[in-house]
Amino acid sequence: MTLRIEQFMCRSDNFGVLVHDGETGQTALIDAPEEAAILTAIRRTGWTPSVILTTHHHLDHVEANLALKQRFGLRIIGPEAEAKKIPGIDETVEDGSVFTFGSQQVHVIETPGHTAGHVCYHFPAAKVAFTADTLFALGCGRLFERPPAAMLASLKKLAALPSETTIYCGHEYTQANARFALSVDPTNSALKERAAEIDRLRAEGKPTLPTTIARELATNPFLRWHDKAIRRNLGMENASDEEVFAELRQRKDVF
Repeated sequence: MTLRIEQFMCRSDNFGVLVHDGETGQTALIDAPEEAAILTAIRRTGWTPSVILTTHHHLDHVEANLALKQRFGLRIIGPEAEAKKIPGIDETVEDGSVFTFGSQQVHVIETPGHTAGHVCYHFPAAKVAFTADTLFALGCGRLFERPPAAMLASLKKLAALPSETTIYCGHEYTQANARFALSVDPTNSALKERAAEIDRLRAEGKPTLPTTIARELATNPFLRWHDKAIRRNLGMENASDEEVFAELRQRKDVF
């Protein structure tokens, strides 16, 4: 059986995610943004988590760690570089770590930029990755703890995943990201079609995620630093990848 994934809203715009392995019956929670919303999802699915896979230390991703650990006795796994900031952490991982969840191997990809030790979790057999606040649909995380060069390197790692990889992100930012993307890549027909689709989904109260690596490569400006049209629109035809990415991130910060 393949992984079953339940995505649900937490807080104002966070996504919570339960990951259920059908072969073993084990369930993981990707981050713990809000106890009440998570408990509702657990009751709805009947899936009781045995582990939290923490991506980074920000409060809106770890706030429910201790409450859920006390309630369910679950383990908390998170990045070694942020271990001191993650409540209740039991086990640490770093870039290249591989561990088993149920019948699945999980590969850890360290993606500093948004925070110093942010990690993403890739399930190769299931062709799924959980990228939290590094890669968003049509966007990337704001740079709080590392410079643009670090985030660019992180995004290049994710861009190199198989194109069919399904991506679950940490927030419902897609509609705002689409507006920015169109401002720097206005002639991209795939982007224009996607932006219209996103507007329809949000008008119907539906989520815009998950996405895929292929879709992001075609439409996300933060994975398209090499694109000639974007570079021309920025007046940066001969700039380095890092310079183009830094300019995109700076523009998004004030958009």
